[in-house]
Amino acid sequence: MISFDVLIVGGGGAGMRAALEASKHSNLKVGIISKTSPLRSTTGCTGGGLNAVFNNSDDTDSFEKHAYDTITGGSFLGDQDAIDFFVKHSPDAITELAEFGAPFFLDSSGKISQRQGPGSSAPRTCWTLGHATAHALYDQLLYANVTELSMCNILELVVTDSAVHGVIAYDSLTGKLIPIAAKSIVIATGGYGRVYWSRTTTPLGCTGDGVAVCLNAGIPVKDPEFIQFHPSALVDSGVLISDAPRTEGAYLLNNRNERFMKNYAPEQMEKATRDLVAIAIEKEIEAGRGLGHELNSHVLLDLRHLDKNLLHGGRLSQTDYTAKTFALVDPLQSPLPIRPSCHFTMGGIDIVDYHTCATIIPGVFAAGECACLSIHGANRLGGNALPEVVVFGKVAGAAAALFALTAPQQYDFALDSALQKWQEKFKYISNKKSSIPLPEIRDRLAQTLWHNVGVIRDEQRLNKAIVEIDILQDRYTQTGIADTNHIGNTDFIHYAEIGNMLTIAKALTIGALNRRETRGSHFRSDYCNNDDTSFLKHTIITKEDNRYNISYRPVTMTKYLPVGVEKYV
Repeated sequence: MISFDVLIVGGGGAGMRAALEASKHSNLKVGIISKTSPLRSTTGCTGGGLNAVFNNSDDTDSFEKHAYDTITGGSFLGDQDAIDFFVKHSPDAITELAEFGAPFFLDSSGKISQRQGPGSSAPRTCWTLGHATAHALYDQLLYANVTELSMCNILELVVTDSAVHGVIAYDSLTGKLIPIAAKSIVIATGGYGRVYWSRTTTPLGCTGDGVAVCLNAGIPVKDPEFIQFHPSALVDSGVLISDAPRTEGAYLLNNRNERFMKNYAPEQMEKATRDLVAIAIEKEIEAGRGLGHELNSHVLLDLRHLDKNLLHGGRLSQTDYTAKTFALVDPLQSPLPIRPSCHFTMGGIDIVDYHTCATIIPGVFAAGECACLSIHGANRLGGNALPEVVVFGKVAGAAAALFALTAPQQYDFALDSALQKWQEKFKYISNKKSSIPLPEIRDRLAQTLWHNVGVIRDEQRLNKAIVEIDILQDRYTQTGIADTNHIGNTDFIHYAEIGNMLTIAKALTIGALNRRETRGSHFRSDYCNNDDTSFLKHTIITKEDNRYNISYRPVTMTKYLPVGVEKYV
């Protein structure tokens, strides 16, 4: 049996930062498992920069402004004490990244260049690529006292009587189901955007594994209904076009060649928050003012009027490359066909103490997109994701190390029992003859969520989604896998991932159905306004066997009170 003092599950930015922090305790054995190479994580795919108050471009910016932008951008659903902690620790986290070797764009004076992102009141986005962030963290990890196990998929978080024992994982390189004992565990497995499968900008691995295993182990999920749909993904491939073009002045056009944002956010126009822009685009399409048909329906992102130097070697060089590579379009010659796509999951594993990233199970911590610290509320601001990863990855790693220093570890029969269960399950599904292909279940789930729990929602569609998800869960229990090999069994990996996606999809839809209001990224066409009296609170979903329970928790208010009824498009 493999054993660690501190086990990090997930090799993205939050996981690597947690492992680095925990490894500072030389007397602790620290391990990190990930389903892919850390350099292929979601962190490595991001391109929106990192928000922090440095006052390099605007000496009037402040922590208070950053906090207020985050609170209002999240429609007051964010916990204000956690947000205050976050904004005050972001500058140090970004400075540390630069010291690790992450290259930031610099201004003429040699300071980190900052520009204004959508929803922000000041230029505070420090520009670098997530790929560079991942490399900087991984470089440090190579020198740290951390054991790395890649190509390892978590299958179960083993908890009995509110005590954590470790995890069961599938090592695709050896083909073995392995028990890993640990005194403390940090879950950092990323979001669950792949529940929408083809309508998402997230990598293939974002199947919500960490969120699902926590939910199955008795740890609640918080605010799962809040899904950020990025307004600008290429319609054919789902590849992301970042906020940067809109920040630099790109136009959004409908089939009448109109800048339609004037009808939805006349002051901010294309620089409005992501939720407002995404809703506006979908409303244009529903009203018949889009281009294309069905899933190919879209609007246009027009960059033709911008300075060509922005695209040729400047701040929009990545946009230029992405457009030419994935859409075969020169953005200086033709507009880009775009449509919203699932981009970020604000909800996740319920964190009960942002100072430690602790869950309700002692010894289990979580950080990154899989965790809901209630920083982003109902809608995340562009530029707030990567600093959250490094700020709270560090916090979780430090807390997990302190817990492990005093926690006993013994040979664990609970892990043996869980391992035997998974070995029997692998044998059962390998020998099961089924006419139900796993990809069919996956694709039907994605279509169900996109059409019924997408950008625009209502009670009829949400009830339809619940019925369909129940049918798919039943079909899932009847299916098997075609590949009976042990080594590199991608059929088995996908089987586990689809089970996780079904688990999360049910929680997501229940949360959306019961939140009878519009707030941030959650747009209910049958309840078009926010309802602070009834729903200024966090959704809490728990699961017992196959039964889902819903409750609510008040939002923490420290300084700023809601502005009343917010106007949605």
